[in-house]
Amino acid sequence: MAEDIKLTIIDRDGETHIVDAPTDMGMNVMEVVRAYELAPEGTIGICGGMAMCASCQCYVINGDEVELPEMNPDEEAMLSEAFNVKDNSRLGCQIHIEPSLEGLVVQLAPES
Repeated sequence: MAEDIKLTIIDRDGETHIVDAPTDMGMNVMEVVRAYELAPEGTIGICGGMAMCASCQCYVINGDEVELPEMNPDEEAMLSEAFNVKDNSRLGCQIHIEPSLEGLVVQLAPES
């Protein structure tokens, strides 16, 4: 039976939210942020999770503690054009919720 994992999401106001994310629904970090309404409507996931807008950019705080999926070329290309990019930037829509992400900590990047 699939289990929920705990994610820590730091919103754009700097508030920390510990949320449960289901591993059996094919969701990604951006969709979890939307489901919990941790970013204002219309400011995240604008392209619908196609790696086309970088509105779901987040900073992975503890990438060395979880098994993150490799970045694909579309994500790399989008981040190369985005604002406020850091070494630990990822697109939330490209990080799919899996058991290996238990304990993931991400901070939402500021709106560009």
